[in-house]
Amino acid sequence: MFVTHIFTLKLSPIAFACSSGVFAASFSYIAKLDRWWWFIQFLFLPALVAVFALNIHPNFFLVAFFIMLLVFWNTFRTQVPLYLSSEKVWRALENFLPQPKLGMVFSFVDIGSGLGGVLTHLANSRPDGNYYGIESAPLPFLWSWLRFRLGGYRQCQVYWGDLWNCDLSHYDVVFAYLSPAPMERLWRKAQAEMRSGTVFISSTFAVPGHVPVEVVSIDDLHQSTLLVWRM
Repeated sequence: MFVTHIFTLKLSPIAFACSSGVFAASFSYIAKLDRWWWFIQFLFLPALVAVFALNIHPNFFLVAFFIMLLVFWNTFRTQVPLYLSSEKVWRALENFLPQPKLGMVFSFVDIGSGLGGVLTHLANSRPDGNYYGIESAPLPFLWSWLRFRLGGYRQCQVYWGDLWNCDLSHYDVVFAYLSPAPMERLWRKAQAEMRSGTVFISSTFAVPGHVPVEVVSIDDLHQSTLLVWRM
């Protein structure tokens, strides 16, 4: 059986891979990378060894590639990967919706709406609103579109397109969970288009040079924060 020699030790491939993963995860911790990087660094080599051991057909990887392509369609251009917010974040967002008024309907938009979880949750908790999503990746867009149609969420709509072509003046609450890269440009867009009295909320990612009027810490897996500005 093939063994890998480390000094005087003899390790099987999987043991060597796990040991390397521990070292990689430790360096990620020392470098103060986000926690999810620790798991990626630890699991990468063991997963690679397992794939070779299972002798998986190459077509599997071709299918996986196309699925990833449909999920992370234009991440290289937007620098916004798919982030999924937690249910605790969804519940916290309820506190920033307009107060219920007889005969009044408010509008909420999720920029980069992913699988539509934010919108369906809020539609259930506050049916007096109209909820919109903007999504540019084909598979998340299709998923959320089917979710709304099959789930009977008539007050939810998702649009496939570029967030920069979305007119923010139509919405009472604008929510974004993107990445640090577009935040400064998005803030300029929000200032130019959003109406007085509306609310802009960013999950986790700050706007450089602009202090939010309120910060809400969320006790979830990602230790999320809601950064809130009133326009």
